[in-house]
Amino acid sequence: METCWEEAGWERLAPGVARRRMPEWDETVGVVVGRTGILVVDTGATLRAGAELRTAITRLTGRRPTRIAFTHPHFDHVLGSAAFAGCEVYGATGVDELLRREREALREDAIRHGVDRGAATEAVDHLVGPHHLVSGELTLDLGDRPVLLANVGPGHTAHDLAVLVPGRPEVVFCGDLVEESGTPQAGPDAIPGHWPAALGRLLALGGEDALYVPGHGSVVDAAFVRAQRDELAARFGVST
Repeated sequence: METCWEEAGWERLAPGVARRRMPEWDETVGVVVGRTGILVVDTGATLRAGAELRTAITRLTGRRPTRIAFTHPHFDHVLGSAAFAGCEVYGATGVDELLRREREALREDAIRHGVDRGAATEAVDHLVGPHHLVSGELTLDLGDRPVLLANVGPGHTAHDLAVLVPGRPEVVFCGDLVEESGTPQAGPDAIPGHWPAALGRLLALGGEDALYVPGHGSVVDAAFVRAQRDELAARFGVST
């Protein structure tokens, strides 16, 4: 029987695939349910948020999550990781070193964006970094369904990872390479000259009929991603 995601405040995207738009920072957290494993895409901005997500997913599915994929290393997408004890964590190549090296910067970024200082410090102190790094593509087996992790960056950061869930429809978790609720944010760690090309790789990955799930905002289609690619190319003066 299909889980009633909507009744619990989640958005069902496909059979066994859902996402939640988190309060405060509107970051997307995704979940992919297989017969033998459950993948969580990003973990929220605090340990409390991560714990609430873990509890909700376990209650809805009857099983604990087993794997986590970080789409990129910003505070609102990774700081809930320690709440998912026992999960195997995946990220783009180099994100492990960055999270070790930049922990103080990560904490200060969270505080600057409104996370309580104590909560930010606790989450950073207990942050669980990736156990597995993806340099190209890696397929995870969740039992009855494969899930493809693809290192499509750099773009929004130097370590952007997309998650493709095959099916009807196909679902692509884009992280902040795609944003619907506002202009894509290019911070000091963005790689503007490569961002349009990363969106081109996303489009090649999902195709014309996929659902593209942005890091912030409503689910979009290929036309939206293509338009955002062209806007970013014009904004940063690079070709598509």
